[in-house]
Amino acid sequence: MDSKEIKFITNRFWQTERTSTKPSSASKSLPEWYTKAERFITNPETKEYYEDKDGGKIASWKACMPFMDVMMSGYFMYTPCDIEFYLDEQGDIRHKITDEKNQSFCSERPPMLGFYQPDGYYLDHFSWFVDWGTILPEGYSALYTTPFNRFDLPFINTSGIIDNDVVNLNGNLPFFLREGWTGVIPKGTPFVQVFPFKRENWTSSIIVEDPMSIPQKNIDNAAKYRVPDGGVYKNVDWHRRSYE
Repeated sequence: MDSKEIKFITNRFWQTERTSTKPSSASKSLPEWYTKAERFITNPETKEYYEDKDGGKIASWKACMPFMDVMMSGYFMYTPCDIEFYLDEQGDIRHKITDEKNQSFCSERPPMLGFYQPDGYYLDHFSWFVDWGTILPEGYSALYTTPFNRFDLPFINTSGIIDNDVVNLNGNLPFFLREGWTGVIPKGTPFVQVFPFKRENWTSSIIVEDPMSIPQKNIDNAAKYRVPDGGVYKNVDWHRRSYE
């Protein structure tokens, strides 16, 4: 498979000196809770694997390839400094950055009128200043969103798509902080996932299965995929992609 090149550009020269916070492949920053999780369900007392009726180990959520695939796809951008979030005397959520070079990385904003606020998050919101621009080959765009499946993070971004074969500017990305949470988002935290994709036009259609064929298809699918220890989709059907 041919490789395309994504380029990250910044007008803040000191960012290039901080190797730990340069944009990098999402696969290089999997969270500890993911890497330490077991692929198969174990008995918490004996640490032995549970088995199904066919003698195969019972897969856990970590065995789900689509779950893993989306977490390892694309690229992360990282917070260049520690950011402290606290409640002021009026009970409003505020932030503080002590790193002088990155004072403008995070800013406070009033509620967005007419916007549906995500439930469970502070009404006042914030904005990341994405100080890396993105350059993509002709015909490619990028999705910018909260890191996929990172429900451990105390924030959620708005998502957007930019045609980065044309526009390569730095910009602001609004985000909301989980209500009731205060503390420090440390330097090096992935705050946005960048997923490049080719722009294509699509059409859609609806297919109604023949009811008589469904039982046999279910049997065939079970015979192929429901095997001891699983792994068929990963080993047979999945297409590996590389993000370097």
